[in-house]
Amino acid sequence: MAKIRYNNIDNVSTDKTLKEFRQWREERRRKKKDYTYKVPNHPPQLSYLAGNRLETTITWIGHSTFFLQYEGLNIITDPIWARRLGFEKRIGQPGIPLGDIPPIDLILISHSHYDHLHIASIRRLYRAGTTTLVVPEGLKRKMLRKGFPDCLEMQWWQELTLGAVKLTFVPTQHWTRRTPFDTNSSHWGGYVLQPADPQKHPEGEEGKGQRKLPPNLYFAGDSGFFPGFKEIGSRFKLHVALMPIGAYEPEWFMNSQHVNPEEAVQAFLDVGAELMIPMHFGTFRLADDTAREALDRMELARAAHGISEERIRTLGYGETLVVHPEERPPGQ
Repeated sequence: MAKIRYNNIDNVSTDKTLKEFRQWREERRRKKKDYTYKVPNHPPQLSYLAGNRLETTITWIGHSTFFLQYEGLNIITDPIWARRLGFEKRIGQPGIPLGDIPPIDLILISHSHYDHLHIASIRRLYRAGTTTLVVPEGLKRKMLRKGFPDCLEMQWWQELTLGAVKLTFVPTQHWTRRTPFDTNSSHWGGYVLQPADPQKHPEGEEGKGQRKLPPNLYFAGDSGFFPGFKEIGSRFKLHVALMPIGAYEPEWFMNSQHVNPEEAVQAFLDVGAELMIPMHFGTFRLADDTAREALDRMELARAAHGISEERIRTLGYGETLVVHPEERPPGQ
């Protein structure tokens, strides 16, 4: 039986030729980069996080790994605590040591690349019977073989209710491969998290019919810039967007699969979120850009669009942002 191969919207290709790989390698040898800037580590609020089941929190571990607390669930996105990725050593230490992470209810995987799906990290986090692993379509069979029985796979725009969380898998523009033989044999995407039952949240002051609901979160995964960001924004009222800004240089090579910082800011505007938290920079050297370059270009783009400073919040490793609920009509 022929294997299913997954595609991007409009069949946008991310394929590269051997000649293009060689050209990138030659360019990299000629470049001189300043890697002295390091993303700062913050002492994690371990006691608070261990006891919290009410407030919405976002803690950056590094790369695309976040520890989220949402609607009473402890959630990890794209877990990777590895000290190296191939030949590249990890640049920044994880924001919370793996052994100090509170018990995890839900693990979300955006796609199967090694920097987003690290099996050894998942093994340390996963607890049979209590942890649910959610993966893109095409990956469940692999994860069952790896010993993760509580695994669900999702198609683009599919919704699942897990506990008090409504989860939607949304498109990105990317690709996958873990071996020379499994290119695009599973899909890729991001996740939108919303409260499953807005009615359970108390009404605001004076019984105005509005409820204090947790923010709707958008974890963008990995993506090139594409029209899907606007479609996501048209389907959801988003409050916080976790948006990649790194691994974009050389842009002639990377632009179909990774947004650059200017595109990340435009994607933030396209999805219509209120707050952007950058990710996917400073942890591994996946491309030729540096963390400082990515942050500086993001800041220039923010200013050029007239976006207020408080709408883009850059976290350090281990830093926790508590996102307080807002009063709004149920379902928004």
